[in-house]
Amino acid sequence: MIIKRPSDIPSSEITPEAIYNARRDFMRGAMSVAALGVGVAAAPGILAAPGQVTEAEVKGPDWLKQQIAEASSNKEVIPDALTPYEHITGYNNFYEYGYEKTDPAAKAHVLTTNPWTVEIAGEVGKPGTFALEDLLKGIALEERVYRLRCVEAWSMVVPWVGFSLADLIKRAEPTSKAKYVAFTTLERPSEMPGQKSRFSTIDWPYREGLRMDEAMHPLTTLAVGLYGKVLPNQNGAPLRLVVPWKYGFKYIKSIVKIEFTEKQPKTTWSMLAPDEYGFYANVNPSVSHPRWSQAEERRLPSGLLRPNIIPTQLFNGYAEQVAHLYKDMDLRKFY
Repeated sequence: MIIKRPSDIPSSEITPEAIYNARRDFMRGAMSVAALGVGVAAAPGILAAPGQVTEAEVKGPDWLKQQIAEASSNKEVIPDALTPYEHITGYNNFYEYGYEKTDPAAKAHVLTTNPWTVEIAGEVGKPGTFALEDLLKGIALEERVYRLRCVEAWSMVVPWVGFSLADLIKRAEPTSKAKYVAFTTLERPSEMPGQKSRFSTIDWPYREGLRMDEAMHPLTTLAVGLYGKVLPNQNGAPLRLVVPWKYGFKYIKSIVKIEFTEKQPKTTWSMLAPDEYGFYANVNPSVSHPRWSQAEERRLPSGLLRPNIIPTQLFNGYAEQVAHLYKDMDLRKFY
């Protein structure tokens, strides 16, 4: 059996199959199959022209900029070097804006993020729809440096600015019936062209979820910024989830609803391809994706001459903090 390194995986095996097929149909006639292979197969860690995002271009209300400026540093430090700002902001999966990694940086500037409201619903004592400013009142933001491991076998190290999701959960006062936390992304086709594309196979809006103990874990973060700046639109402004021991597709972006449920919520990728993307999505180098190995990853930035391939760590290197959450669970079954 031949195990493919991330650098050897063709484009059809890096992008989720349903999305790849839709993109292939769209691009057929625009370029040859050979050109597609060259242009995309190299993409997992190679940024030929990363989107350049300056601080002046990142929109955000003054109150949020001030709150981010006052953020403290997280006490936990990891030895990994930070991924440069231009790579974090120029290389993204955000299918609301297209299938290419550079589409979000090129198109997400049209998204209106101020004002922004978030609905708190379900099994809680304090439901309601809240302005983001009110939601963040009294919240002390922190800079939290976490590894981000994509299911496509590339990775980054991101200095997020945010706060523990647990702080918000406590404010909502979940009832004893709340076993899970479900998240929903904004659905606004007028500003998110991917949502109205006839090639899309996703049932919008994007949905994700966590078990309650995962949501309450101190590492689980709601991010509003990165690199000391307001979160750029292409990175999920103004509010996104960060769960550093899980694959990146769990990091739902542009959140508009947080719902507390008794039953496990449906999530976008597990609905679209349940044999490939499970509910838990914990980083596990010993459990391969059906179409590629997860034993290694390409750490950005990288290139053809320096692919920067590194071993993938169980739970993305956070096993000491989170392994107890999955004690006695079959991690191959609950992937």
